[in-house]
Amino acid sequence: MDEHSATENGVDGDGKTLRRGWTTGTCATAAARAACGALFSGDFPDPVTVTLPGGQTPAFALAWTERGDGWAAAGVVKDAGDDPDVTHGALIRARVSRAQLGQGVVFRAGEGVGTVTRPGLPVPVGEPAINPVPRAMIRQAVEEAAALAGEAPDVIVEISVENGEALARRTMNSRLGILGGLSILGTTGIVVPYSCAAWIASIQRGVDVARAAGLGHVAACTGDTSEKAVIARYGLPEHALLDMGDFAGGTLKYLRRHPIPRLTLCGGFAKFGKLARGLLDLHSKRGSVDLDWLADRMAEVGATPDTVAEARTANTAAQVLSIARDAGLPLADRVAALAQRTALDTLDGAPVAVEVLVTDRQGTIVGSSGWSAL
Repeated sequence: MDEHSATENGVDGDGKTLRRGWTTGTCATAAARAACGALFSGDFPDPVTVTLPGGQTPAFALAWTERGDGWAAAGVVKDAGDDPDVTHGALIRARVSRAQLGQGVVFRAGEGVGTVTRPGLPVPVGEPAINPVPRAMIRQAVEEAAALAGEAPDVIVEISVENGEALARRTMNSRLGILGGLSILGTTGIVVPYSCAAWIASIQRGVDVARAAGLGHVAACTGDTSEKAVIARYGLPEHALLDMGDFAGGTLKYLRRHPIPRLTLCGGFAKFGKLARGLLDLHSKRGSVDLDWLADRMAEVGATPDTVAEARTANTAAQVLSIARDAGLPLADRVAALAQRTALDTLDGAPVAVEVLVTDRQGTIVGSSGWSAL
């Protein structure tokens, strides 16, 4: 096992070394490789070794095996390392049976694996939600096992995830039109703890699905509270909602290349105070709320010197907002307008009209930029 590539990942924001893990695609590949070994040769290789896209060759212990007439199945428990992955600890299983000669590898969705029901994803409608890289990894594993046994690599591979349907409810799958369970994902085969890549990829797939559905209006929100505010305002369908989180930059840059006519950005006052300053990563570790900057914006909307001074000594952005509201000042509107300018600058002329809505902690919309012109 390539332990070095599996465990060495650098440090988090507190200096703690984080351990990498394995994607569902890698675990499914290991299970399929073991099942093929039993189907073709009669024995389950344990541990079973697979080759990742980057050339690493990790080995996995089998957690479950079973076989019958013309089929074999194996399971691997997913270790996501130190990443807060909903599938960490899940049993990923592959059942392999013989297909007709010349069919190659046929993929099926077993229990807990979703099926694609909307266009715009990298897998066609009606297919199991097994992404292209995991499919390629599984095909390679099947071909290797078949070559060793002198067999044709014509098999049906059914991937399942224990409790996958329940776990999928904690993901964006239903919003993307993936129904019945989880997606089998992975591009490198390795899970990088706290990587923004997976989140941004899910935003991009959300944009792809919305475009394929012909939607003219999507909303990108920083969290559940702001998302509920947008739903109450516009009644947008689920697949028009993008879970942007802190990744304003990733969202806007993808929309710059893949535009949708109307974009509502909705988020809390503190986060959008950062966007208004030109920050595209809204996470607290990437930049703090600048209370002096907010106080200066209060002066721009007519605050008295005493009110500006009070804002400078506030403890939080929420307190600044409260001071502004008590004084009848449209500070949230000013923040929304400046955040809109950041968004338009990032979109760089793409044909996207932008509206920014700012919410308080209770989810009430307290500021709006209005719509920009196309």
